[in-house]
Amino acid sequence: MPTRCPGRAAGFQFLWPFVDADEVAEWQNAYRSGGHQPWHLDAGATALGFAAALDLVGVDRVTSSDTVGEQAWVGVGYALPDDRTATAAIVHLARFGPGPDAAWVVVGTRDSTLTVDTPACGTTVSAPIAVGGEITGVDESLRVQVRAAGSAVLLGETCCLPAGGERARWSATVGVAGHGPAMVVVSTGGHVAEVERFAVTAVLVT
Repeated sequence: MPTRCPGRAAGFQFLWPFVDADEVAEWQNAYRSGGHQPWHLDAGATALGFAAALDLVGVDRVTSSDTVGEQAWVGVGYALPDDRTATAAIVHLARFGPGPDAAWVVVGTRDSTLTVDTPACGTTVSAPIAVGGEITGVDESLRVQVRAAGSAVLLGETCCLPAGGERARWSATVGVAGHGPAMVVVSTGGHVAEVERFAVTAVLVT
């Protein structure tokens, strides 16, 4: 389970598609005046848009959805060769903004067999960033990226880190070109799909 980030709005750091409450308010004004981008009202559409923004090839469908109050946990995944679906991650979202047209914002992922726990959620870091977590799997190949919050612009990347085992620790160092609110994204795949699992946490790059 992701932890809330100390000092962030409602305990969360915005990851995507907005970087702060001002951007949410700007969208609400555009939506109220002209119906601009109504998909921000849909947690599933927002979770799928997040996967696309991260260039997670093949992660193109909602596999589960659970909404509790102003938070949602949406499974996103991919098609298996036998036409079944698999979940790549449970995307954690929260609603921000006043009124019934509050926007869904990605704030992290609910992780199990692939985690990123270093740096901790909301940590202030500087380049190069030491990252790490746990993985359960066989012959995994990890791609670790740092992307700007909001835009998801790629700030740094390292690939392809061999990993595997039962809750085995993994670690890497990522160089970063840029600063500000960001997210660390780790993904693995290559057995039946290019991207089979991913996990995300929030950081602030100085």
